[in-house]
Amino acid sequence: FLDRKGFGAALKALSLAKSLFTGNSKSFFVPTNK
Repeated sequence: FLDRKGFGAALKALSLAKSLFTGNSKSFFVPTNK
């Protein structure tokens, strides 16, 4: 069920959720290459 593509999508969703919970949603919408 979880192939590489599905796993990558899950990780991206998790990172987005984490950024939203930590209040860093702006950094997600505004690409900052540090």
